[in-house]
Amino acid sequence: MRLGAPIYESYSDPAGWVAALQRLQYRAAYCPEITPGFTPQDFAHAAGQAGILIAEVGVWNNPLHSDPVLRSQAIATCQQKLALADEIGAQCCVNIAGSRGPKWDGPSADDLTAETFDRIVETVRQIIDAVKPRRTFYTLETMPWMYPDSTESYVRLLQAIDRPAFAVHFDPVNLICSPQRYFANAALVTEFISNLGPRIKSVHAKDIILRDHLTTHLDEARPGLGALDYRTLLRQLNTLSPDLPVMVEHLPAAADYDQAVTYIRSLAAEINIPLY
Repeated sequence: MRLGAPIYESYSDPAGWVAALQRLQYRAAYCPEITPGFTPQDFAHAAGQAGILIAEVGVWNNPLHSDPVLRSQAIATCQQKLALADEIGAQCCVNIAGSRGPKWDGPSADDLTAETFDRIVETVRQIIDAVKPRRTFYTLETMPWMYPDSTESYVRLLQAIDRPAFAVHFDPVNLICSPQRYFANAALVTEFISNLGPRIKSVHAKDIILRDHLTTHLDEARPGLGALDYRTLLRQLNTLSPDLPVMVEHLPAAADYDQAVTYIRSLAAEINIPLY
C-alpha cells in the first residue's frame, strides 16, 4: 500500500509539489492543482520520476441534480475530471453517485430507490462513454445514504453499468451507518474487500465514533481515535495490489494529518504490513 494525504505547503511548479510530498514521505498523492505555465503531463512526469502515484482526481458535485441544466453541467464536469485523470495518469476519478434531494451529498427519500439506481447506471455510462479513458477509471465513493451503500449494491452497479472503465472507490467509514455496522465493522471491511478487492482503485482513511446519546450519532474522527478496526483493514488491503493508495482525508489541519499518518504507519509496522 501507498500512504498519502493532502499537503498544506504551497508550490508553484511540479518540482515544488513533489518536494512537499517527499518531505512528508508520501508515496501517493491527491491530484495536484495544475499551476500556471505547466500541464498535467508535467506533473505526471515529475510524479513518475519521484516514484509517487497520483491516487485520485475528485469531482464532488451532483450528477443527479433535479434541475436538468445543473445536472447537465455536473455531468460535463465529471467528464472533464475523468479526462484529466486519464491525462495525468491517476488511479481513478472519484465522485459520489449524487442525490435527488436539496443537498448534493445529503440524504433523500428518493436516493435508495430502483429508479435512482437506474439513473446512476445511465449517468455513469454517459460519463465514461464520452471520455473513453485508457489509463484510469471512473469510481463512486461508498456512502451511508446513497448508492453504493454496501458490498451488494456496489456489485450490482458494476454488473449493471457494465463498463471496464468503471471501478471501485472504498471508504469504509462511509459504509458504517448504523450501530450494527459500527460494532461489526471488521466483518464489513472483510466482506467488501473479499468481493470487490481487485476492482478497488483508491481508499479513504479516517475513523468513526458512535456517541452515547440518543438517538444515533456517528461522527468522523482522526484515524486511531474511533472504532474502525484498522488492523483488519490494513491486513485485508495488504492482500491487494502493493501500489493501492490509502488516502487520509477530512481533517482540519496539517498537524492532524501528521498524527493520522503516524498512527497508520505505526500500526502497520506493529502488524508487519508494508506501507510505503
